[in-house]
Amino acid sequence: MRSVRARAALGATVVVALALAVAGLAVLLVLRANLTDQAGLQAEVAAREVAGQLALDVPYDELKTGDEEDHPVQVTDEEGRVVAVSKDLEAISGTGTDRVTPVPQPSPRGDRNGDDGGDGDGDDDDDDVTGSADPARGEVSTDDPDFTNGTATVDGDRADYRFASVEATDSAGLTLTVHAGAPLAAEQRAVASVRGAMLTGLPVVLLVVAGVTWLVTRRALRPVEGIRREMAAITASEDLSRRVPEPGSHDEIARLARTTNETLTALEASVERQRRFVADASHELRNPIASLRTQLEVGAAHPELLDVPGAVADTVRLQALAADLLLLARLDAGERPGTARLDLGALVHEEVSQRTGDRIPVTVSVPEGGGFEVTGSRGQLARVIGNLLDNAERHARTAVAVAVRGERGGVVVEVTDDGDGVPGAERERIFERFVRLDDARTRDEGGAGLGLAIARDVAVRHGGRLTVTDAGERGARFALWLPDAR
Repeated sequence: MRSVRARAALGATVVVALALAVAGLAVLLVLRANLTDQAGLQAEVAAREVAGQLALDVPYDELKTGDEEDHPVQVTDEEGRVVAVSKDLEAISGTGTDRVTPVPQPSPRGDRNGDDGGDGDGDDDDDDVTGSADPARGEVSTDDPDFTNGTATVDGDRADYRFASVEATDSAGLTLTVHAGAPLAAEQRAVASVRGAMLTGLPVVLLVVAGVTWLVTRRALRPVEGIRREMAAITASEDLSRRVPEPGSHDEIARLARTTNETLTALEASVERQRRFVADASHELRNPIASLRTQLEVGAAHPELLDVPGAVADTVRLQALAADLLLLARLDAGERPGTARLDLGALVHEEVSQRTGDRIPVTVSVPEGGGFEVTGSRGQLARVIGNLLDNAERHARTAVAVAVRGERGGVVVEVTDDGDGVPGAERERIFERFVRLDDARTRDEGGAGLGLAIARDVAVRHGGRLTVTDAGERGARFALWLPDAR
């Protein structure tokens, strides 16, 4: 199932189905419990009515049990023998005994009630039955009855019942248990009806949920499909100037569209920068290669005319340019700076000491005591210092100075010259690749315009920065800030 809409619809349907199943089961259980409790209450009332008659010593065969079909009654004695049942009761279960035939009782109970005659007159016996004040009267237990479920067959009809068991004691002290039942047919019909309604309505509800979820998800994902189509078109046409449509909403899809367009903008800029880099690199490489080839061809034809120093100079320039291009390629590929700790003051002294052929001497100012440690690549940071010194030598008139100092949790290296300086509008542009402000200078004298670009890239990748400001009334001051290793 590859469609998000299908998975969302299926997931919502499954969740709703489980929720409805749990809720429906809970409703059925509560409904059944309530109806069962009602049936138990009815059975308890019927049982207490019969128990009250037993407490008044009403003969077993004269007990009034009410509607036999609604309330079947079974009376047992202390030994579990059946002493009385309701009329037309043919079978019973769930009351402790399934007997429905009363056992004859050889007790004087009938004599006390006038069944076999006696010494007293009938009026006195009637007064005893009707409940005149007599300390020998029986009683009905006030304890909560016991409830059980069972079946009973009354006049050929078998049904389920809820039985309540109530104890009664007659005037002779005989404890009898009355089992009276209430039918569970109403409870069963109600539960079956509700269950049927749920089973009938559940598929309809699930179909509605699935359909609504499908439509809502389809509508919500419509902008995503638009983004996908536009991205496919951009991939096919390779036109990075195109942008995906941004919906007017402020939801996750709108943010996705905006982020996608920002990514396309960055990708377009990166590709354009790469194209310019390749074009400029090809242009810069072409001149020394062409010059070197010309000198070699002339030397091959006329050995006496071979300009060996010129060929060596072109080769050195070509080698330096190739090294710069290789370093830029590594930086663009995300090469991480080293993790070595090095003293920036010592590195400056080392780089200046190796510059024996500079036309202007370099003045170095590094406070004694050191403490200017940074973390990074020694080779790359040495390249930065060398490029800054090359740039100062190229533009200075009489002086080039290097100073190292600590500043705000970092180390600053300042390279100052007394040249013409950098105009304020061009102070960011000079850090772009292949950019040179002195267009009148020949390429052999001015370089390829990669030194400052490399210096800033290395500084940024070491967590630092490289800026340029005025150096007083004349000249430029390049400041390299790197975080302190501590």
